[in-house]
Amino acid sequence: MWTIGFIGLGVMGAPMADNLVKAGFDVVGHTRRPGGTDRLVAAGGRAAGSVAEASRGTDAVITMLPDSPDVTSVVLGADGVLMHADPGTLIIDMSTVRPQTARLIAAAAGDAGLAALDAPVSGGEQGAIEAALSIMVGGALADFERARPVFEALGSTIVHVGPAGSGQIVKAANQLVVAGTIELVAEAIVLLEASGVDPGRGLEVLGGGLAGSTVLARKGTAMLDRRFKPGFRVDLHHKDLGIVLDAARTAKVALPVGELVAQLMEAVRELGNGHLDHGVLLRGVEHLSGLNR
Repeated sequence: MWTIGFIGLGVMGAPMADNLVKAGFDVVGHTRRPGGTDRLVAAGGRAAGSVAEASRGTDAVITMLPDSPDVTSVVLGADGVLMHADPGTLIIDMSTVRPQTARLIAAAAGDAGLAALDAPVSGGEQGAIEAALSIMVGGALADFERARPVFEALGSTIVHVGPAGSGQIVKAANQLVVAGTIELVAEAIVLLEASGVDPGRGLEVLGGGLAGSTVLARKGTAMLDRRFKPGFRVDLHHKDLGIVLDAARTAKVALPVGELVAQLMEAVRELGNGHLDHGVLLRGVEHLSGLNR
């Protein structure tokens, strides 16, 4: 089995690295957070003290980082992955970044005798834990097929969607739909409660009909209970919606609902909820309705 360098062991990266170990891969992980590799080591992986150490002698290097500047620094920086990975190494960025960042990395990797895929994921923390992520992959088809065993250890829906950057475009569309759906679930809860209808029973019925969705199934109960422990933070979804709107401008298309949802996400962030789960959009609806709790 391959040796995989895994850089970024946060809410998503840590369980993903665990699942690669379970699948039999030799995983060497690196993260900036003190003690952040302890979980991986306990699972049977190895700790790397630097990006260089996580990159040398590997068949693939996976990055799972917060934003485009983090990925470009780690991959393209003076002491980054490209400087230390062996020729032929496959760089798989599973972060959510701008499509142009993915294309930049793919071009730089090719120039350095390496290959790159952009492979962002959807499914949240639970999907990462269950190895049930949806993985949308951009890059050369041959590289995608080479990486398929890695993806199969992490996800249940794995699709090659086109050339470099395409994975990030699909992820932008995903984040658009997720944000819009969470906002509508929040509005439905507020409407049910304000109308004197049991919101739990209301959501149960909605979940069995055309309004049912993975978002409703995974987020509805926690939103009802006002439990906003971060599975996916508002700060990150706010960043992702910026990518969505930038992609729309590049493609010269209008996203009227997307623009509004981006504003609502920004507003709830400005209310001091950036560190909480994006289900906290519910508080924004309550705020607009004069129902602050």
